[in-house]
Amino acid sequence: MVSTPYTVGDVMTRTVVAVEREAPFKEIVAAMEQWKVTAVPVVEGEGRVVGVVSEADLLPKEEFRDTEPGLIEQMRNLGDTAKAGAVRAGDLMTTPAVTIRADAPLPQAARTMIRQRIKRLPVVDADGTLQGILSRADLLKVFLRPDDDLADEVRREVVDRLFPVSRHGVRVDVTDGVVTLTGTVRDGTLIPVAARLAHAVDGVVEVKCLLTCPQEQ
Repeated sequence: MVSTPYTVGDVMTRTVVAVEREAPFKEIVAAMEQWKVTAVPVVEGEGRVVGVVSEADLLPKEEFRDTEPGLIEQMRNLGDTAKAGAVRAGDLMTTPAVTIRADAPLPQAARTMIRQRIKRLPVVDADGTLQGILSRADLLKVFLRPDDDLADEVRREVVDRLFPVSRHGVRVDVTDGVVTLTGTVRDGTLIPVAARLAHAVDGVVEVKCLLTCPQEQ
């Protein structure tokens, strides 16, 4: 059995709240409150994602509610001052939306969130149609995998493949997601490779590689 890495589709939330371009301000706020989310995709037609409205897009209305921004402030914050007067999703949203495909690997999704400084990613198909939503919490679901599952995968996909001859001399222990490899192998050059591959297994928190090669001692 060959293990395949977890993808966005494996952990994403499939029930998604979205709004249309013409959705009014208060409807957006109500949807966020009801679903306990910090952002909602904006869709048109058959569900094609055209933007995202986040709490940051809504806050300027409160920020400038009791004051009129001066000319210099308006020049510095054109986007915020414009959104302060917006009342529809189409004018409030950030566009184009940063999206991701369901078949994307989880590390790619994590890098996208970090680089773009966003908390959620709409998941779309090849046509840009909304399929789900991926949050930071969803990305962390892989770390809920049982230790026994991690141990089985590390042995099957790492130890058995790299050390077909000396695999019986290798012990794999996993506690709280931390993998410990102990024992002796014939090819010492593969020890760092084993550590790297074990760490790449979805759900592994850390790897302690204590493998040795008698011929090199």
